[in-house]
Amino acid sequence: MTPPVPTPPRPGSPAPRVHHPLFARFYARVSVSADERGGLGALREELLSGLTGRVIEIGAGNGLNFARYPAGVTEVVAVEPEPRLRRLAEEAGRRAAVPVTVLPGMAEALPAEGGAFDAAVASLVLCTVRSVPEVLAELRRVLRPGGELRFFEHCVAGTPGLARVQRGLDRTVWPLLFGGCHTSRAPLAAIEEAGFTLVSYRAFDLPENGPRLPTSPCVLGVARR
Repeated sequence: MTPPVPTPPRPGSPAPRVHHPLFARFYARVSVSADERGGLGALREELLSGLTGRVIEIGAGNGLNFARYPAGVTEVVAVEPEPRLRRLAEEAGRRAAVPVTVLPGMAEALPAEGGAFDAAVASLVLCTVRSVPEVLAELRRVLRPGGELRFFEHCVAGTPGLARVQRGLDRTVWPLLFGGCHTSRAPLAAIEEAGFTLVSYRAFDLPENGPRLPTSPCVLGVARR
């Protein structure tokens, strides 16, 4: 879960800031452990496998995807609005085997020209942005025709009981505690509504064994512009 990406400012208004120092410190520690011992590292490998060309990644967090981009990727432009996480992402980018540029910015107003990228990556970030339709419209704008959207996201549960719990948490404490994260969003429907064509995906629980948490239902897949 990365911190929320704000909506674009109105003309003449100051640019909104994303600053979640406590959550950023928590996420920086927990995410590394989750990658190494919770199976997230293997999911990141699956998410990025086979990518080539120029890639834009939104909500890059502390840059845990960077080391897993395959050699066919010629450049990664990563957008991260939270200052502490962005500094960590910059450090991770310098260690990556592929060229990585980390930029401040908002997913609803990407600092890129239309059709500039071969692929886009959204990894545990659509749950936190303030406007999923605006973000997906921006990703579609910056992708070339036929470009891929790779996504790995939390999603609403398929069981009524857990879905009710998710919706209740989303209306109350969960976004406040976890950097704007919402557990009950429906990324597959939103991706299709934004004009993408779903190519393949799989739904699963994370962790696969053990208690089902509000963040357990996930989906990972590929869509095409």
